[in-house]
Amino acid sequence: MTLYPRDDADQLSGALLTLRRGTGLPVAFGGLVQAGGPARMTITELAGTSTAALRGLAIQAGAGLGGKALALGLPLRVDDYAVARSISHEYDAPVSAEGLRSVVAVPVVVHREVRAVLYGAVRQRLPLGDRLVAAAVDVARDLERRLVDRDAVRAALTTLRAVPAHAEGQPAGPEWEQVRQAHAELRGLLRRIDDPELRDRLDAVADRLAGAVARPERPPSAPTLSPRETDVLACVALGCTNADVAEQLGLRPETVKSYLRSAMRKLGAHTRLEVVVAARRAGLLP
Repeated sequence: MTLYPRDDADQLSGALLTLRRGTGLPVAFGGLVQAGGPARMTITELAGTSTAALRGLAIQAGAGLGGKALALGLPLRVDDYAVARSISHEYDAPVSAEGLRSVVAVPVVVHREVRAVLYGAVRQRLPLGDRLVAAAVDVARDLERRLVDRDAVRAALTTLRAVPAHAEGQPAGPEWEQVRQAHAELRGLLRRIDDPELRDRLDAVADRLAGAVARPERPPSAPTLSPRETDVLACVALGCTNADVAEQLGLRPETVKSYLRSAMRKLGAHTRLEVVVAARRAGLLP
């Protein structure tokens, strides 16, 4: 099953279009940081450019405006790129070929590492104000959240492929705790993802994780839980408190308590342990 309708580069391309709309800057470009080895990125995505001068340009950490943003992990701007004293000038030729003057570069930081750099630019000398830079930073933060979610999905899928087989039908061992952790993370991710196709696919993956262990066939009268009740139980099964669950799922603690009570009532349980055991027996949790 193909999980992603779009890859990370397409997420970056979409962010550049949002950057242009949100800032009014006519030109936007960027690239993903290469994993492993010395920090560097290659500009692969262009929006509003009139030449191919920037495409494929390899940016070393510390070099030029984007390289400095990559090295420092901070948003930076220059009002006249060619004469700016705050940056080095290894890339003046392609920048000049595209006719760019004022430029802002914003790093996209995921798990404390820069994963991409977004640029916005204009072809005349124009002071880039704090509000414009803040708008560019907002776009980068949104992209960060999307990449974090996609990383978590990849980790969950890796766990799914390694689901252990248990002939007796009862999961055990540390590897199964990884499955349960992945299931809980997926349930939380489902409520944050905007893409309906990706959300449906993740829902199917979560169901596969919940049913990965062989169990007796569920009777027709077996209780069912709402998606939110399942989300809450998936976290509770990992030992999370109501406050922890609320933070993970973006709910109020009182709402978590309400979902937990409802799940207990449906499953005939009276304690947190009983409801988790009952949900696992019913095939609702891994």
